[in-house]
Amino acid sequence: MGNGILGQEETRFRVITKLTRELGSKVCGLLEDPAVIEIMLNSDGKLWVERLGSDMEEIGAMDASQAECLMGTLASLKKEILTEKNPRLSCELPKEFFGARFQGSIPPVVKAPSFAIRKRAIAIFTLRDYVRKGIMSESQREIIEAAVSNRQNLLIAGGTGSGKTTLTNAVVQHITSVCPNDRIITLEDTRELQCTAKNAESMLTTEEVNMTSLLKDTLRYRPDRILVGEVRDGAALDLLMAWNTGHPGGVCTIHSNSAHSALTRMELLVGMAVVGPMQTLIADAVNLVVYIEKCSGSRRIKEIVRVVGYDGQRYLTQQVGE
Repeated sequence: MGNGILGQEETRFRVITKLTRELGSKVCGLLEDPAVIEIMLNSDGKLWVERLGSDMEEIGAMDASQAECLMGTLASLKKEILTEKNPRLSCELPKEFFGARFQGSIPPVVKAPSFAIRKRAIAIFTLRDYVRKGIMSESQREIIEAAVSNRQNLLIAGGTGSGKTTLTNAVVQHITSVCPNDRIITLEDTRELQCTAKNAESMLTTEEVNMTSLLKDTLRYRPDRILVGEVRDGAALDLLMAWNTGHPGGVCTIHSNSAHSALTRMELLVGMAVVGPMQTLIADAVNLVVYIEKCSGSRRIKEIVRVVGYDGQRYLTQQVGE
């Protein structure tokens, strides 16, 4: 038994050593940088990096052979083989590389191996940090904090790369500080939410278990608050029903181009699960929509909208927190 454990440790050490060599010192260094959000390799061999509050910048190159070896090693950890018929890879890097999300492709999907590594936050920014950095106003901070204390449901909206998850982590940090006894359940496709609550459970979807299934299971886990990394399909209906039936105070992110379009997108997602108008359910369940946008490399909270109701034709909302 002892030899078996030693053998597993030695095998893991070899794999981590191999991944470190294949990632290269530059990428490994970027993974350790708390300001780095994303590391990307394009098919032309150029490496790009995005840091919080900055534009993307080119930072070097990686040979196609090195990238292909890296992806082959990662695929083997999933017991998969990359081929022309299976040219895509989606996984998490080992914990030694901070569990960053990895998405890659090889020919024929792309001309040469390419990938994007999305980092989990190493440092958690607080809502006060957002004010200091000029991303949100003092008034906006107070509104978000009041919503947390009043157990309102928050929808955090924005485009790709706008910083929805980082903002969500700041909200989660505030939840754990002002409601330390709440039991929090987080549901995600990949681990990005940072929850330090003393009574918390984290669940991940798999190829066999989708978000809808997790939401149904979550209700039997005695949650005080349900946090969803991102809703992108008919699971939106189950989330709204959970929020609306005894589990208020939740947070979820959604892709949209404005606070109002977040509500209409929620309609589309709910429509994947049920036929018929559900605007009243949405208006009852979603109390506050926080819209964050990325502009010229920086982020800012463009608007916060309070959802008052639905009058049969449109959502009744109030823009707050100028």
